Amino acid sequence: MTHVALEAESTLTDRFQTTVPSPVRQALHLGKKDKIKYAIQSDGSVVISRVETNKSDPVLAEFLSFIASDMQNHPEKLDQISASMRESVAALVEGVEIDLDAPLLDEDE
Repeated sequence: MTHVALEAESTLTDRFQTTVPSPVRQALHLGKKDKIKYAIQSDGSVVISRVETNKSDPVLAEFLSFIASDMQNHPEKLDQISASMRESVAALVEGVEIDLDAPLLDEDE
């Protein structure tokens, strides 16, 4: 039988989200934007652990390298964003508000 050193609980929101309790965050050394992994055991218990992330994304690094090289080799292809484009973007997002606590619609889950 496994010895329990500490228990903590949290509540699920309408969107099935929860806050990881402080003692769990501390035990797993979690910070903002860290990922966690759930392992469901054969007896139905769940083990939560921190996902160790590779800070370097090889695909992103190659893509950024390609972009940098292309910009250096073909500076004539670079253009400033136009004032009308800035205005169009501003108009598209004007008045847009997002409620992160709103329940998801059934088709979004």
